[in-house]
Amino acid sequence: MPIAADVIIGRDVRIFQPDLVNLYGCSIGAETKIGAFVEVQKNAAIGARCKISSHSFVCEGVTIEDECFIGHGVMFTNDVYPRAVNSDGTPQTETDWTVVKTTVRKRASIGSNATIIAGVTIGEGALIGAGAVVTKDVPDFAIVAGVPARIIGDVRKQK
Repeated sequence: MPIAADVIIGRDVRIFQPDLVNLYGCSIGAETKIGAFVEVQKNAAIGARCKISSHSFVCEGVTIEDECFIGHGVMFTNDVYPRAVNSDGTPQTETDWTVVKTTVRKRASIGSNATIIAGVTIGEGALIGAGAVVTKDVPDFAIVAGVPARIIGDVRKQK
């Protein structure tokens, strides 16, 4: 699995096992850490001082702002109604669908094995519980968990 020549990598980025990642057409901010078996697709952006844990998938159209934590096996999606073929049975190509963008705001944390459905915004400082399926926007500093994810608390009240 390669790190393509078109990847923009900030200073002091740490990719612990570069032979075990797949990065292409994306940007990775300064001081970010990337674990093994991570894929970051074209037109995805990861900010500075983030941690992207192993086995995570950051697809096209995802923006992760600065200082975010992405746990092991986190999956992002970019198509609300995915299909392999068109109505006439021909295989879909990039021209047959539109990328739906997703944003993870500064200092948000996403627990292991969470799934983030296309088109949501995860607010600043929010905390997504492990295994959650996020189907709608998450407010700043909210704690969400479950399937589908629901607000169960506020990060600011946990100190």
